[in-house]
This record gives sequence, structure tokens and C-alpha cells, in this order.
Amino acid sequence: MAQERGETAVGSVRTWEIVVAALFLAFGAVVVWESRRLGSQWASDGPQAGYFPFYIGTIIVIASVMNLYAAVTAGRKGTRPFVLWGQLRMILTVLVPSIVYVALIVNPWFSLGIYVASAVFIAFFMRHLGKYPWTKIAGVSVGTMLVFFVMFEIWFKVPLPKGPLEAAFGYQ
Repeated sequence: MAQERGETAVGSVRTWEIVVAALFLAFGAVVVWESRRLGSQWASDGPQAGYFPFYIGTIIVIASVMNLYAAVTAGRKGTRPFVLWGQLRMILTVLVPSIVYVALIVNPWFSLGIYVASAVFIAFFMRHLGKYPWTKIAGVSVGTMLVFFVMFEIWFKVPLPKGPLEAAFGYQ
């Protein structure tokens, strides 16, 4: 196995279950707190603004406490490695470019729009993970986005976020 080859773990199952349960517990508590502030009762004209969020937040808090208890009392099962560094690197190889991709679609500082960002995203993965030649990368990434542009913008008439390239061609 990978652990026998000297690869170290990034925390135990117990550690990460406690971290995630605590984060969800904090999130649920904030939802409950803000729902109470907004009004979480049933008024004469129906539910107040925080009525449903209050109960959803309460369910999140209860589930988080149950998960926290299960993680703390897991025994030997909780000492297993959660993920090894090599596995985490593979996950980050996909996660980090995906976060950058979403950030490039629409943001207040620098937006490429969905079509250009998607073409760059496809090109990155084809080159970085697939090691394809640039001619195939250009054909697939640009061709896919042209098909999507025609399908969404022209056929379905669904406007998607556009960037400076589409604006240069008169689409906005």
C-alpha cells in the first residue's frame, strides 16, 4: 500500500470528522441565531422570514452534534488515515483549477465570461493531465465552446455570463 511506501497521512478520519462537524455546527448555529433575529415564529399572517431557516439550522445543529459525538467516540476506527499526501495532490490537481475556473467566469475585478473561461479550463486539463498536442487542444476547447455558444445563446436563447471577447463581437 501507499502508506507502506512511507507516504504520510493528512490527519486521521477522527480529526477531519471533528473539523467538518464543528464547521457545520458553527454554520447551523449562525443560521439559528440569524433566524431568531429575523423572526422565527408563526405570525397571524403566516410564517415569519426566519421560520423555515430556523428549523433547517436546528436540524443542521442536531446532525452536527451527532456527527461530532460519533467522531469522538469512534475508537480505533477513527485513527485510520483520512487521506494520504499523494491522494490529496491528485484531488488538488482538479480542485484548484476548478476554483480558478469559477472565479474567472464572473467576478468584479477580471471576468472572462463562461465561454472563454471554459475553453481555457478544457485546454488546461487536456494539456496538463492528458498531454495532448496543442492542435487537438485548440480544436476541442474552442470547438466545444462554439457549439455551446450556438446551443445556449442562439437556439435556447439562454444568456450566460459573457466577457470582453463576446463584447468585442457585439454579444452582451
